Amino acid sequence: MSPKKAGKRVLTDMACRNAKPQSCRYDLPDGDGLFLRVASSGAKVWCIRYVIDGKQWRFQIGKYPKMSLADARQRQAALEDEIAAGYDPREKKRLEKQEPTFGMLLEKFWEKELKDKPTAQEQRRLIEKDALPILKNRKVKSITRRDIVEIVDDVRDRAPVTGNRLQTVLIRMFNFASEKGEIRTSPIAGLKRKKEESRARVLTDDEIRLLWGALDIERQHLDIYVLTKLALQTILLTGQRPGEVCSMRWDQIDNGLWIISAEDRKNQEENIIPVTEMFSNVLQAARVYSISEYVFQSPSDPKRPLTVGALANAIRRNRAEIGVKDPFTPHDLRRTLRTRLAALGVTDIVAERVLGHKLQGVMAIYNRYDYVTEKKQALERWETSLKQIIGETMKSNVIPLR
Repeated sequence: MSPKKAGKRVLTDMACRNAKPQSCRYDLPDGDGLFLRVASSGAKVWCIRYVIDGKQWRFQIGKYPKMSLADARQRQAALEDEIAAGYDPREKKRLEKQEPTFGMLLEKFWEKELKDKPTAQEQRRLIEKDALPILKNRKVKSITRRDIVEIVDDVRDRAPVTGNRLQTVLIRMFNFASEKGEIRTSPIAGLKRKKEESRARVLTDDEIRLLWGALDIERQHLDIYVLTKLALQTILLTGQRPGEVCSMRWDQIDNGLWIISAEDRKNQEENIIPVTEMFSNVLQAARVYSISEYVFQSPSDPKRPLTVGALANAIRRNRAEIGVKDPFTPHDLRRTLRTRLAALGVTDIVAERVLGHKLQGVMAIYNRYDYVTEKKQALERWETSLKQIIGETMKSNVIPLR
């Protein structure tokens, strides 16, 4: 369609405002293909008529009175320029409807990449909690760097580490969108993370005693989900990452060993943890409450595991009742075990292998020994020390199985 000079305009604001519904819809022409369609219900919409390849089409451009007469004329003029350049408004609108929203991108990102990662559930929870409510229905192409920065900064104000974690997964999500051709470039490419201060929190003997007493599943004075209690016990007993503990599955327990495959671990290296006496007691207790593939299933959905956030929230909500004055996190329990192993004389190599850390340098290449025997000895030494700390006479939290 070639450009044309504007013809005489005939509509007025008053005529548009005073147009009354009739038994059948009717059109009020303004000239140059613009008209106001009045439906029998009284609804009024602006439409244009245009010709492409000798065929006439009609296209709705807005509703009256939200779009005024002047706005409708401006919109028509802009569309005529696009049509003259070869763009069909109907086709453009169809393509825009197909453009993914943030919520659609999240589902695609989950299915194609995120769900197979060891920390998948936790990363998805971060997005769903803080980004999804704001951006869910936004077209991915319309999301700006400022949109993301404001969301991340709001989270960082209350929890700096969580803000960094959210930023990391959103950067990967938008890079994924760019790689799949959903957007040309990521709006947050090159966005730097805020520096995190290294934590050095290690629980004292008194704090361990108070915490272990609070985690006794027969004690009902604390409003903590029983599998949350057992998961926290497991972190302190084994030193594994909170995310790996939360996502523990029954099929990972085999012949007295907890085998975490490389695919289920952050550093992509298998770790084997011997099931010692107290750890075995925790697993037996969890059997009573878990009906899914996960040892520590979510209280709201048996098909999903607990999240690290749920563990952290339980500690934060109940710290005063637990009796521990200084704040601590689930990850601090892992650091506590590592520190205690050193104090007990366990070598750094064995202690690092208990935590599942990779050996460094040449040792990582040539030393392929699994250290399972040494790990068991180290963890048994820790359990002996832990029993002394909490008191040998404390009531067991194991529920006998029939």
